[in-house]
Amino acid sequence: MAFCRTVTLMLLVVFSLPGHADTVDWGEDRPHPRDPYESWNRKVFAFNETLDGWVLKPIARGYRAVTPGFVRKGVGNFFANLGEIPNFANNLLQAKPAAAGRDAVRFTLNTTVGVLGLFDPATSLGIRRSEEDFGQTLNTWGVPQGPYIVWPFIGGQTLSHTVSLPVDYYYLNPVRYAVDEPEIRYGLAALYAVHQRSELLDAEKLIRGDRYTFIRDAYLQRRSFLVNDGRMDSDPFLDDEDFFFDDDDFAY
Repeated sequence: MAFCRTVTLMLLVVFSLPGHADTVDWGEDRPHPRDPYESWNRKVFAFNETLDGWVLKPIARGYRAVTPGFVRKGVGNFFANLGEIPNFANNLLQAKPAAAGRDAVRFTLNTTVGVLGLFDPATSLGIRRSEEDFGQTLNTWGVPQGPYIVWPFIGGQTLSHTVSLPVDYYYLNPVRYAVDEPEIRYGLAALYAVHQRSELLDAEKLIRGDRYTFIRDAYLQRRSFLVNDGRMDSDPFLDDEDFFFDDDDFAY
């Protein structure tokens, strides 16, 4: 579950920003300052890519082939609604009561009127969805994001983002408290992973250049965007004249 969530952030990140980033091959003489373990990271990245190609990607293709679009939409809405719980908790921990209030309204509305989250009337009413996690909470209170590390099965993340996974996906996971049967919990986790991977099948075709570099830079840009609530800090790599945004290149 965590693996596919991370892959989703890394690959679809460029479609969630006001602009979309091309990647730059910085070369060995110019290592990325937030990726000090690149040599090791690339080896783990290759392992994860092989595992994905042999296991998760074929299953995702089969899921997409047999599942109608409206069903996949409902599945995505259902899991997004479950995500309102960690959004709510982390907005409270970040001292953002207004955002936490929106999360609570979204969860209540989508769970009731939206039939357990299968539909998303809250978005139709203009109630904006948050995207918060405990890593962002730590960063808000002064904990550095830390280096970029690629973990087996999980994927590439900043260190503080990795630390947040047990909190967000265990302690703040509503399924853990609402469902007693482990078979159902594992089944939901598997469905989430397969669904999320299926959503990437078209988007990943737009990756250009070195795949590792593209995914890393897109993830780090998106992460900074989230940590700063949409306010991008200056980044000497993102500010490079070759690292530009072009919406037309990513239109789909």
